[in-house]
Amino acid sequence: MLDRNFNKPIPKYMLNLIKKTDKKCYKYPSSVRRFYSYFTKYKGELIKVTVAVKHKNNNWYCKQVAVHGIDSENCLLKDLEYSYIFGYCVGWYSEGIADRKKNYETDYWCYAEDKYYDPFAPVLNKEYILKQEEFKYSAIDKYYFEDVMKYLKLYRKYPLAEMLVKLGLSKLATSKSILTRLEKDKKFRKWIVKNNTILMNHYFYINAIISAYKGNKDLLTTQRIEEIKKRYITDKNCKIIKNYIKTSEYLALCEYLSKQNADLYIYEDYLSACEKLGLDLSLNKNKYPKEFMRWHDIRIDEYHTKRAFEEEQAKKELYTQFSNIANKYLTLQRNLKDDFVVIIAKSPTDLIFEGERLNHCVGRMNYDKRFIREESLIFFIRNKNSIDTPFVTMEYSLKNKKILQCYGDHDSKPDEKVLDFAYKVWLPYANRKIKKIA
Repeated sequence: MLDRNFNKPIPKYMLNLIKKTDKKCYKYPSSVRRFYSYFTKYKGELIKVTVAVKHKNNNWYCKQVAVHGIDSENCLLKDLEYSYIFGYCVGWYSEGIADRKKNYETDYWCYAEDKYYDPFAPVLNKEYILKQEEFKYSAIDKYYFEDVMKYLKLYRKYPLAEMLVKLGLSKLATSKSILTRLEKDKKFRKWIVKNNTILMNHYFYINAIISAYKGNKDLLTTQRIEEIKKRYITDKNCKIIKNYIKTSEYLALCEYLSKQNADLYIYEDYLSACEKLGLDLSLNKNKYPKEFMRWHDIRIDEYHTKRAFEEEQAKKELYTQFSNIANKYLTLQRNLKDDFVVIIAKSPTDLIFEGERLNHCVGRMNYDKRFIREESLIFFIRNKNSIDTPFVTMEYSLKNKKILQCYGDHDSKPDEKVLDFAYKVWLPYANRKIKKIA
């Protein structure tokens, strides 16, 4: 069992191998921290030692940071910490290449939970394990993940883990559920061999594999159903689906979507369109149409058509209301003997045109809505000699009877002559007219 008095230094041949491997991976000196690991024995126990490597000021540094033992539940750590944001962090104060000592750096080894402190670190001497009598048939040389110690511990209890590795199924070789069934069920072993190619080329949930085996189902279909089921349970965005599909129905929904080659997001869009079209979703013909993708496209098209019609009607209503308000306050326009004339906006299109020509926001920012609500009116000040050319835009408050804004091109301030006309000539004129309208 590992103890905190661990004091076995890195063997010279292994240090050279680590340096050679690191130089091959990083041809140029790099300040990026990286990890490597090797197997050896300590007090008769097979252990995996993880080292951290780093360049600093063109110097190469290597130190032991973690030790995992085949017979030990906990591992040993030194100057190593795990951060949710930054991942594994290594302290280098004792090597003299850090300004200050980190709070996790110590002069001694500390115990930690095995599963949380096993950094991704290529094993440089897997052949060492094959020389051990206990593991000579473990096929560790063909195991392509880095959690080799976890695999070896399971191999001890479930020797058939080696079968999975040799089949190219290393990703299943550390699943207790798979290994337990392999040991007990000969038919399951044959089924794994039969489905080896598809298992090797696709990712599957463990429960999807077992479910497919038990029910003699297609693997890909079963996986698809499991994915839909998982999203249904965990995805908070499936609100509309959960409004119409009871919890007791979700398995039937998963199977339906799998057969229709659809996913939850497309189904959510379909239900949303049906809901907005006012269809009765308690009827199975609407909830589960036989040709889902065809009816999905039809409902989405119907919804867009309805929405476009409603938007057109709303636009017509907006223009009508705008025109009515403009006509109501038409007398506030001024076209007398002054150098300038004042024109009230007749439609939202007038606002857009004015805003585009003068490069300001009167065509946006809901000025049309304010106009309709009679919160403020928009007027255009034009030169008398070029009445169709945008010049200055003015916003007038009906409530406060005053000019809120008066700007020219790019929100520039008009010259004094224009401002005098707006505030001293037009504003008193407009306020007199407002009293008559009221």
